[in-house]
Order: sequence, then structure tokens, then C-alpha cells
Amino acid sequence: MTDGRLLQVNISDGGVPKTPIRAAHISRDGVTGDRQRAETVHGGPHRAVSILGIEAIRRVAAEGHPIAPGTTGENLTIEGFDVSALAIGTRLAIGDEVIIEIANSTSPCRTIRHSFADLRFGRLSIQAHPADSRMYARVLHEGTVRPGDGIRLTPPENDDAERLLIADRLDAAERASAVAFWAAGIAAGYAIDVLDDGEIAVATAPTLPGPIFNSALGFAHLPNLVHRALARFAEAGITGWVLAEDFPWPNAIIDSTLARYAIDAGETTPTPDGVRVRELARDEIGPWAEVIVTASDIPEPIATAWRALERHLAPVTHHHRFVAEVDGLPVGAASLHLHHHLGWLRAGSVLPSHRGRGIQRALISHRMAQAFMRGADLVGASALEGGASAANLERLGFRRVGTRRSYRAERTD
Repeated sequence: MTDGRLLQVNISDGGVPKTPIRAAHISRDGVTGDRQRAETVHGGPHRAVSILGIEAIRRVAAEGHPIAPGTTGENLTIEGFDVSALAIGTRLAIGDEVIIEIANSTSPCRTIRHSFADLRFGRLSIQAHPADSRMYARVLHEGTVRPGDGIRLTPPENDDAERLLIADRLDAAERASAVAFWAAGIAAGYAIDVLDDGEIAVATAPTLPGPIFNSALGFAHLPNLVHRALARFAEAGITGWVLAEDFPWPNAIIDSTLARYAIDAGETTPTPDGVRVRELARDEIGPWAEVIVTASDIPEPIATAWRALERHLAPVTHHHRFVAEVDGLPVGAASLHLHHHLGWLRAGSVLPSHRGRGIQRALISHRMAQAFMRGADLVGASALEGGASAANLERLGFRRVGTRRSYRAERTD
């Protein structure tokens, strides 16, 4: 018994419309013969296939729009159910071979504007029209599909759907936070070259060695583009670090494993007696950077750069700095980055002389409360697997939602 059928298979050499073909091989990289022009916002293993239902196309066409199968760039036009109503993680078995899994919604862009009488391509936005969005899918089992193939649906297991959505949000917030940090370094006069392109971001800074200013983010979902990060590292003549999920290139070296955590609004931990946690004013420069540099034993010249960039990071509206004080002196410091209703916790440190007193947990708890007060519905963090920060997050009720590994790309002369 099937839940629907494949109505049309569409490809193009880039752009729209995509035109129908009689059959196609689907691999983990997508539909054979199909091309994408904007690789950082389309394509990749986690966005290998784009899907849209004929029912949605008919609803939009009934409003007078010149939309038809393939004109908005979907690879698979299906019939029998609303694609965008499927939960993230739902699996579609197509024909006898192919199995794909719903990964995320597809954000409409101006490329498809000519499918709409008023050029308002937002008609396919899942936020505005949740029944009429295109969806991305990853390929779990490769094979050949043909129009007329039956489609069988399997709901996601347990909390897979929520976990995948949270992972995407954490990645986006971490990337935005890093880009803001690098931008502050540039404003402070440091030579930091930043690529901020769609869902990937890469920074290189030959005069500031180490992962803080020589890293690449966003490649967990776009491992097919990791060559761009490696090329920038090689061009800059530096050792770089790529944050990814699976091995992004042959013989890649794992430098560290980071556990990813998230928590919904909930109870916070009382601040220990004698400790005061407060947010720094925008013009209050010095204590935050000094504590982090000292507590984390950040080496030169990175330490000087961190101190210098604080003045330029402080005015950023979505970035907030906090200190924990004992007897009026700062002994701990941390920051909070807000991104699309998610609070991302970063840069938390406590001076060695004051560790073991619950100050780190107080800093985490205080930032959680501030994030929720400012409209966040979720707070996320990343911590070294098995480390003290991971233990503190777990004690406060954070749930582990995934893993990212930092891979070191050695300098090539």
C-alpha cells in the first residue's frame, strides 16, 4: 500500500525552471544531471533533493499565479499528501530502491519570482503558508526513480524531528556569533579574512594562530563544500580547524569533540552566596576580556587581540557580556548571543582561584534567564565532551542534542 506517488522528476543545469525527465538516479549528492548555482544555499547531502506537492502547486495556481511542476525548482513533484505537513525526519520510500528523509523546509528566493503574478515568491514560505512549502530531503538509500513510482511514508522515530530542527538552529546561532566576534577583531585593526556565504563561514588570520581566528563553520550540513575552507586555509598559509560531523576529507585529524546542548525555558539555579552576576554596560570595557584571557590562559598574540576587540563587540545589539563578582572583583565572565529567538552561550570562564564554588553554573543560569526574558524560546551551548562545562550544563538540565567535531587541517608549505 502506498501513501502517494511520484508525479514528475525535474532537473536543470542551474536555475529554474527544472524540466521533466523519464527517470533519474538519486545519490547522496542529489539527482544525477541536476545542478545548483548557489551551492551555499542549495544542494549538499542534507539538501540533496527538493520536493513539492502537486496539491500545493494547484492551490497556488488557482490564485492566478503561473506556477507549474518544476518552475520553482523542485526535483520531485509528488502527489497524494502535503509534503510540508510532514515532520522533519519522515522517510519516503520511492519505488523499489530510493529512501529519502525530510531534512528541512526550503526558503524561497527571488530566483523563482517569475512563478508568481506579483513576483512575490514568499507565497511558498513555510512561515506564511505552511501547507505550500517545498522541502529538502537527504538521501538514505540511492537508486533510480521514475514518474508513477509509489511513495510510502514512515514517521520519524522518537524525538528525531525535534533534534534535527534544534541542531540547525544551534549551527546558525554559533555561526552568527563567530562572525560577529571576527568582525569585532577586524574593527580592532587585525587582519582577519572572513568568508560569510550562506550557511558557511570561514576565518583566516595568519598573525593570530589557533582555532579562535582560523576556523570554518557550517560544514556539518555542507561537507561537499569543505574544499572551499581548505583552499582558504592553504592560501593563507595557516593551520585551520573545520567544525563538522563526519570526516570531511580523507584522513582528517580530529582535534576535539564537542557536545551540543539545548534547554527550553525552565528553572534557574540560585547564585551562590557572596557572588554577584551582572551584565556589563555597553561602555564598560575591560573586565570581561581580562577574566576570559586570564582564566582560559589564552596565549599571545591572541590575548591582546581579545582585549582589543571587546570595545568593538560591546556595542553589538545581539551580544551581551556578563561578569561574576566576589567582593566587587570580577572572577568569572561569559557572553550571550541572541539569534532568531535562540540564546547561544559562549566564552564562559572562571578564574582558577574561584573554581568549584558554583560560579560557572551561576553564569550559565543567569544567561539562560536573560535569554528567555529577551524572547528566546531555546538556549544552546557547545562544550568539550566530558569536560567541566559539559557537566555543568547537564546539572542544569540541558539535554545533549548532538555532536560536532573539530578537524585540524595542517598548514601546507
